[in-house]
Amino acid sequence: MFEPVIAPSGTLLGLLQRGRGDGTLHALAAPRAEALAALNHCVLDDPRHDWHVENRSLYYARLYLDLHGGLDVLEAHLFGAEDRLDTEESRTGLALAVLGHLASYGRQDALLLLRRYAATGTNWAWALDELALRDDDAGLRGLALPVLARFPADPAGDAELASVVRDAFEPRPWRLWAEDQRDAVGARVRAAQEQGSFDRWQRQMRPAGPRPGWSVRAVLDWAQEGYERGAVLYGPAARCLTAVAGPEDRPEILAAARNGSEGARGAALHHLAESRDPAVLDLVEAAADGASRAVAEAAVAAYRRMCGEDAVARARAWVRRTDELGTAAAEVLAGRGTAEDAGLVLGALRGTVRAAGPDAPELAVLVDGAGRLGIACAAPVLRHVYRETSSSQLRGRVARALAATDATFATGFAVECLWDCEETTREVAALHAETGDVRVADRLRRLAADPAEEAEVQTAVRNRIGPDLQV
Repeated sequence: MFEPVIAPSGTLLGLLQRGRGDGTLHALAAPRAEALAALNHCVLDDPRHDWHVENRSLYYARLYLDLHGGLDVLEAHLFGAEDRLDTEESRTGLALAVLGHLASYGRQDALLLLRRYAATGTNWAWALDELALRDDDAGLRGLALPVLARFPADPAGDAELASVVRDAFEPRPWRLWAEDQRDAVGARVRAAQEQGSFDRWQRQMRPAGPRPGWSVRAVLDWAQEGYERGAVLYGPAARCLTAVAGPEDRPEILAAARNGSEGARGAALHHLAESRDPAVLDLVEAAADGASRAVAEAAVAAYRRMCGEDAVARARAWVRRTDELGTAAAEVLAGRGTAEDAGLVLGALRGTVRAAGPDAPELAVLVDGAGRLGIACAAPVLRHVYRETSSSQLRGRVARALAATDATFATGFAVECLWDCEETTREVAALHAETGDVRVADRLRRLAADPAEEAEVQTAVRNRIGPDLQV
């Protein structure tokens, strides 16, 4: 999948791509054709950097409802020839999720499109999951034959069917089909369910990895073997070392952390960090300054997991480093530092934005730290990140930090956050938005009455609604 191209934050398209509340407000004020064109662009060309953790589907579905938008463009996207050529879930997943929300709002045209795509489309499993949550039993039963026809009635097809049934995200359709009296449906699905259960049992009976009685050397060798085949086993190996190592094994583990092979060294560093060994911080610094990038990454990852005053004290010395260890030190101070570290955290936040921009992954922890420490003078840079980041997850964290640092948040960004794509951001807004704004009162009523809204958001809304804002 190509990286999405995000329009400037001051444009309607840029606002909608980011999932900002102002995107909805601007779309409703714009010419309808222009708003629908921007909305369709977002749904057909998913703007999220990571669709596994960022939400957009409910946000876009609500806007389709508000704009009375048709679904012809989505239909052409789902059923075009490209559906056979590009089988990646990311091409159609957002459109299918939007249709799912529209179906839950009573849009029959969306429900019919989902049924049709589940029967004929490439990403049929996603469509079936959406229908499992929203369609009635009769509609799901009608899909049994076209879905099962995708799996040839031979050993290979039956094995593939068993795998799909075993790993189904929403099992409701398969349970309905297992009750079907037709052999081509019920008997076949039941056989697939039994095979899936047998496969799980077999995996449980053949566990891979350490066994009782393993020595420290055996665990270190296992970690190295995993490294050589591309599997990072530092965490599991560290836990195994905790189980098998005694005080007499410390010299061997220290030697592995200083001079061992990459996999064994990473496992030893993680074990020493988790046990808060007094030598581990010096070993982490030596690994970070060493020639092996893999060992340096393992050392930094181990340090990030450390807690305690010794780790925080060392972070104050490392925070000005310009490598990954310096970044990790700033994150430690942001997460576990005290008020005396506010200046260091603020400096790291500003430096990261200048050097890496508003989408830098390390910003998340620094933003949380600015809010945790209540760094009021961080508000200007936080507002900049809020406006410019294309990550709705990061923007939500910024909103929480602004609520703790910016006196204007309640009458400013908190208002637009009520329309944000992320439910956690809407929850923050519901807790803080100034109810004297007529837009806020109306939006709180709508969120409280919306059956698609998350329970946490509705709880926050109802805690704010008083006698003058009764639903």
